[in-house]
Amino acid sequence: MNKYPAWLNALVLTILVAGIILALPNIYGSAPAVQLAQRDGADVTTSQLEEYVRVVENAGIESEAAYIADGRAVIRFEVAESQRVAGDLLRDNYRRTSNVALTLAPKLPDWIRMLGLNPMSLGLDLRGGVYVLLEVDMQSAIESRLAAYERDIDERMRDARIRARAELDNQVIRVRLANAEDLDEASRVIREADQDLIISEATDGRSITVRMTEEQIKARQDLSIEQNITTLRNRVNELGVAEPLVQRQGSDRIVVQLPGVQDPTQLDKILTATATLEFRLVDLSGNERGSRNYPGRGTEPSQILKRDVIASGDQIIDAESGFSEGQAAVFITLDAAGGESMFKTTQENLRKPMSTLFIETSRETIMVNGVPEQRTVKTEEIINTATINGIFKNRFQITGLNALEARDLALLLRAGALAAPVYKIDERTIGPSLGKDNIERGFNAIQIGFLAVVVFMAFYYRWFGMVANVALFSNLVFIVAVLSMLGASLTLPGIAGIVLTVGMAVDANVLIFERIREELSAGNTAQGAIHSGYEKALSSIADANITTLIAAIVLFAFGTGPIKGFAITLTIGIVTSMFTSIIGTRAIVNLAFGGRRLKTLPV
Repeated sequence: MNKYPAWLNALVLTILVAGIILALPNIYGSAPAVQLAQRDGADVTTSQLEEYVRVVENAGIESEAAYIADGRAVIRFEVAESQRVAGDLLRDNYRRTSNVALTLAPKLPDWIRMLGLNPMSLGLDLRGGVYVLLEVDMQSAIESRLAAYERDIDERMRDARIRARAELDNQVIRVRLANAEDLDEASRVIREADQDLIISEATDGRSITVRMTEEQIKARQDLSIEQNITTLRNRVNELGVAEPLVQRQGSDRIVVQLPGVQDPTQLDKILTATATLEFRLVDLSGNERGSRNYPGRGTEPSQILKRDVIASGDQIIDAESGFSEGQAAVFITLDAAGGESMFKTTQENLRKPMSTLFIETSRETIMVNGVPEQRTVKTEEIINTATINGIFKNRFQITGLNALEARDLALLLRAGALAAPVYKIDERTIGPSLGKDNIERGFNAIQIGFLAVVVFMAFYYRWFGMVANVALFSNLVFIVAVLSMLGASLTLPGIAGIVLTVGMAVDANVLIFERIREELSAGNTAQGAIHSGYEKALSSIADANITTLIAAIVLFAFGTGPIKGFAITLTIGIVTSMFTSIIGTRAIVNLAFGGRRLKTLPV
């Protein structure tokens, strides 16, 4: 009686060994390192890694280890000073081809790394860094899409030889026709542009109003969020931040967490900047439809520019800052469509001027009747006007900026323009000393809680209490193993979840052991008491843990940030504690006491 079959004992042992192996990477600690990733997204090759190491060693800097992880080169050092010098050296040598970031790399033995095992990462509250919460301007996202519809409708009307003019006002495009007889044909042309648009005739009999549907607006907002997340990730990579976190929060917000960054001022402009460029011809006649006067920056004169955009920032696939004839310059590379448009324009407009229009959106606070209100400000200014002296396609340069402006603009253009403006609404900086203190306090809490439970269980339940303590330790191992396997980040609320799990994990064994005591007091045999203790306490244990598990799942589904971190560790802890407290302890008890004639039990 009270014996597991051999296969079940083997399964329990296998799960325990697997948990120990998965948790093992967490005991080795970390060391300062430099991480290099290819700008084009390709994996780093072994020959490239050897080249990086050779550059470092030729400078007299000794590395501790070098390897490729997740397609990125990682070079580890003994001290932070070597890391800093090596990072500057590699950044100078490979700025054009690689993103170079300073990070902390786990000090894993080769055999663990070859198995693909990694320690769990530390959240921002433990590691230190910058937390930024951004709000996406959904109104601008919709207006930019409607502006594109407006330009498209104008072009289609010209192609269809319909005299009309499209004007955008308050998310409604009004198409004014010269002849009322063209209403049906104009509606058909607009319908061809997008059949989902809401098209209706105005009361004046000579105009058509065009609106986006609610479904189109929602899709545009979601697309803007996703595009902005991609762009922000690219910008953070350009800054050389290792292991950044950029994710959506709610309907219109984006969270950016940058581990290891301690100076948020360098990030403000890069993260929230909506700077982009448009290349337009100068309207020499000054009377073309849609032409508009734009101011110049600094000494650059104002110009009347044509409405048609030759190429824009979203068609730029590469941008590098440098100098040309002693002036700061940005060297531009366009995609195929932009290159074709530029080629056709320069071919047809030799000896005519073309301007570079710089566009940036910002938010400022103004007082209205004594109440502060946020207002969106769009800045459009000409930074360069040059005569087209030759035919070119997708490679050219622009000037008119100082060296710092050229560098920042090149970075923004490389990373891509934001689909909609974003504005910072919250920012927190956690210093590395605070992160270290958080780690020490968190793990001290786990140790104190663990030891208190161990002493109580050993004193109160004797040998059965020691069995519960083995299960409790195994439970901690399994929690760490699962977090490592999932690649989850351990946060301070996550540590709170672990501490709570430590206290809850023994509840099941307390119920079981108390039931065994009751059975023994009622005159049941030792084997019968063990069997009844586990069988009769199971329903109570299941009820208590399932209700807590439901609460943890709800917290994870609807919570954000710290609440999710707490819910993750609590959920994992409940599942693993059910295994260790019921199946694990039963296996040990069966091996120690099962199948034997015993008059009493050490419980």
